[in-house]
Amino acid sequence: MTRTAEKFLALLEIISRLRAPDGCPWDHKQTPQTFKHYLVEETHELVEAINEDDPGHICEELGDLLFQVIFLNNLYQEKNLFTISEVIDSISAKMIRRHPHVFGSKIVDSEQELRQQWQTIKAEENEKKGQPRHHLDSIPKSLPGLRRAQRVADRVAREGFDWPDLSGALGKVTEELQELQKAFAHGSREQIREEFGDLLFAMAVVARKADIDGEEVMHEATGKFTTRFRMLEKIMAVQEKQMADLAPDELLGLWQKTKTEPSKSP
Repeated sequence: MTRTAEKFLALLEIISRLRAPDGCPWDHKQTPQTFKHYLVEETHELVEAINEDDPGHICEELGDLLFQVIFLNNLYQEKNLFTISEVIDSISAKMIRRHPHVFGSKIVDSEQELRQQWQTIKAEENEKKGQPRHHLDSIPKSLPGLRRAQRVADRVAREGFDWPDLSGALGKVTEELQELQKAFAHGSREQIREEFGDLLFAMAVVARKADIDGEEVMHEATGKFTTRFRMLEKIMAVQEKQMADLAPDELLGLWQKTKTEPSKSP
């Protein structure tokens, strides 16, 4: 047995011990429904570590996520529904099956052909399982809204439902913005919500056309705003001013000043 295999088995034993009747009370009371939220949280923490490009932090967060995955598997294994061995067998077989150009004699000439091959094999698998699914159903509804919108836009674009160029997508954004303005002026609360959603979706389509990850740039924009707002607070503290006491124009002037101040990441 390799050293890595020994360590993997040791982790399985740790999780089993935590779940034992005389183990940790918190771990013992977990169910798939209660635990899934921690899985999502750990995934986001790993993504943040990757964005920071800190190998030590990435290693730590990968460990946390690995623990989450094995722990969740253990919850089902305890009910004799499946084992970690079956999970590994399933993903190994799937990866081999969906890469005939690597593990077989299939030849692909482009990334587009590669994607089409993947979707075709996936559809065939679902047919065999008696679970025919629309190709949009494979996009998780639990994804962050902006990312899901962009994934949907990308998927339908592969089917040919797409703007011929970026200007068409930008024109749709202008149209949706005008409809939102009309809703604010004359519409109901529900109409405003609907038009706001349409505008966000149109922006997601623009992001896809421009080859921009909308979710990432939204996080970057929020981070930039956070940095500038903290800088604004420092400026006001030096000037001994309170936001509530300032006129809108004066507050805007101070906000504009944060663009020229030397900035540091919070």
